[in-house]
Amino acid sequence: MKVKVLLILTFFIWSCADRASKSENKIEWAIALHGGAGNIVPEDYSQDQREAYLHELNNALDIGKNILAGGGTSLDAVEQVIRYLEDCPLFNAGKGAVFTHDGRNELDAAIMDGNGLRAGAVAGVGDIKNPISAARLVMDKSEHVFLVGKGASKFAASQGAEIVDSSYFFTEKSWKSLQKVLANETLKNKKMGTVGCVTLDKYGDLAAGTSTGGMTNKRYGRIGDVPVIGAGTYANNNTCAVSATGHGEFFIRFTVSHDISTLMEYKGLSLEQSADLVIHNKLEKVGGKGGIIAVDKFGNIILTMNTSGMFRAFANSKGEQGVSIFKE
Repeated sequence: MKVKVLLILTFFIWSCADRASKSENKIEWAIALHGGAGNIVPEDYSQDQREAYLHELNNALDIGKNILAGGGTSLDAVEQVIRYLEDCPLFNAGKGAVFTHDGRNELDAAIMDGNGLRAGAVAGVGDIKNPISAARLVMDKSEHVFLVGKGASKFAASQGAEIVDSSYFFTEKSWKSLQKVLANETLKNKKMGTVGCVTLDKYGDLAAGTSTGGMTNKRYGRIGDVPVIGAGTYANNNTCAVSATGHGEFFIRFTVSHDISTLMEYKGLSLEQSADLVIHNKLEKVGGKGGIIAVDKFGNIILTMNTSGMFRAFANSKGEQGVSIFKE
């Protein structure tokens, strides 16, 4: 009898210890963000410039970390992180948006909730201070997913979004970039500017968001992959959350974000395997350049690119954290 009680007690202690060990190893929350990818090489950035980018990426990361660690939702973390990046003139989104051929700013953004596959997006807006918040309003306050142009601005204003004069988006850096391209139509952009964020919260919900000013010198109302659900932005609680940055036309044609999720769901590949297959195989074969950040339902994070650099950062509840610019 004593032996049986001892065995039961031993099993109970082992079981509790095993559960505690698994609990300690579990990632409760995770976050990754990016500020664009492209031909980003060390020689093109001074030490001061590098430090400025790293400083802003760290600030954005801290915002997301504090929300998630405090029990906030993935959606709130994604929106607030991207709002911060939209307000920073270093990045091609919001305040730092590039100019079209006609000297205007046309901004796009999307957000997606992995819980229920809800999504919202806006495109071609030039007077909404924070397009990511307008995208969330579309998701939360309308029956639609995608609004464009004046209609999107009218709806956002009706829901309390901050509307600004177009002059708010002017930065000397973006204006000079347009003038250089206009002076030489063959000049290619080195950096494919976009900002994005993906998160897993303590409740097991995933979310993704992306925002951009598009391409310098774009014409004819061109819209890239950012606001296209499944191309530049996607989240599904069954698999992962993805935000992309790169040559939008390729990311649209190959539905990059959704493809990564689908490979996980239907082929049983890991997040890393799926991202590598899409970014380093499918896209590279056709000349598609860019990268993605992603987090899966277990909190695993991937930041991958087929370019020489991507402004990026990540963190999780286990204390793992990093901020990088160039491809190491």
